[in-house]
Amino acid sequence: MENGKKIYQPHGLLESDELYQYLLNTSVYPREPQILKELRAASSSHPLAYYGTAPDGGQFLSLLMKLVNAKKTIEVGVFTGYSLLATALTLPEDGKVIGIDIDRKAYEIGLPSIKKAGVEHKIDFIESPALPILDNLLQDPANEGAFDFAFVDADKTNSRNYHERLLKLVKVGGVIVYDNTLWGGTVILPDVSLVFPEPRRPEWSHTIEFNKFIAADPRVQISHVALGDGMTICRRL
Repeated sequence: MENGKKIYQPHGLLESDELYQYLLNTSVYPREPQILKELRAASSSHPLAYYGTAPDGGQFLSLLMKLVNAKKTIEVGVFTGYSLLATALTLPEDGKVIGIDIDRKAYEIGLPSIKKAGVEHKIDFIESPALPILDNLLQDPANEGAFDFAFVDADKTNSRNYHERLLKLVKVGGVIVYDNTLWGGTVILPDVSLVFPEPRRPEWSHTIEFNKFIAADPRVQISHVALGDGMTICRRL
């Protein structure tokens, strides 16, 4: 509930909805730019609205980008563009974000907000599966270590494939963030048949395997946090 109007957002992983709502009302909504509120409202009627980045997650990403002085970034998985717009608002005037997604129709839901915010010139949206685009970027040696920050909110089947490519594209000291790494809290369950809602089941095991992999990867320093649907922050070593 925000200003008396219910707007969809993913449930957090705190001990109660009331505590999560307290966090949003106290620390997130008062600082959330109006244009992001508008994009979130525009996305709320989409049947896959839960795909969107949670507002507290968007706030966290913006802070991380400021901390590393990000200027050149990559986003794998865009949906309606909430995190993409948050990124564009955070980047300096000459900053750039490459946003990759297979669904341009979803992106076009948020495009009016992006244009209204005056940041479309910072965004290079590419409608495509991500792996070919990342591979194409790596064909140019100038792109190796050229990016400051990357955010991945896409299919979990390819998380490790994305990771291997982004480790080459993101500079030493740069940051890669993976979303949904606690999979709605279901990662603690012993069997996939216990995972609800059912649409979460196909990628449940991939999420668990990726968490094990990233925890043991000596090429990154990590922090796994219960923010939004779970986020893993990796600093390239």
